[in-house]
Amino acid sequence: MTEVLFYHLTRQPLDKALPSLLEKCLERKWNVVVQASGPERVSALDDALWTYADESFLPHAAGPDGAQESIWLTTSDQNPNGAAVRVLVDGAAPPDLAHYARALVMFDGHDQDALDAVRGQWKALKAHGHEVTYWKQGDEGRWTREA
Repeated sequence: MTEVLFYHLTRQPLDKALPSLLEKCLERKWNVVVQASGPERVSALDDALWTYADESFLPHAAGPDGAQESIWLTTSDQNPNGAAVRVLVDGAAPPDLAHYARALVMFDGHDQDALDAVRGQWKALKAHGHEVTYWKQGDEGRWTREA
């Protein structure tokens, strides 16, 4: 079954926390699909990944023309770049995760609706036999495994 990691954002917004996790995936030679709930978030993440650090570059694209990139930003449940990792943000509904090595569910810890929704996702994914873990941002933005 797929390992599903829940990332509770408390210190940094998504556009600041996501790049370091994407870098770790690319270090492992894993392609990634980042699935957002709407096109506005896809556009914002596209912009953020171009500008997050002067000394670094994350090969990514959004839309149908970018499916050959290592990181594909989308609202779709497709996997045209053969990604091993699926990142779900803003409450995006998970597709069938059986074909992924890992899935990351990133959520805003200051949004009660997001917290409620992710609890439901946790229960459903665990009930389907996926290995689920919970990670929370510490004071300096580092991730600590809580469950």
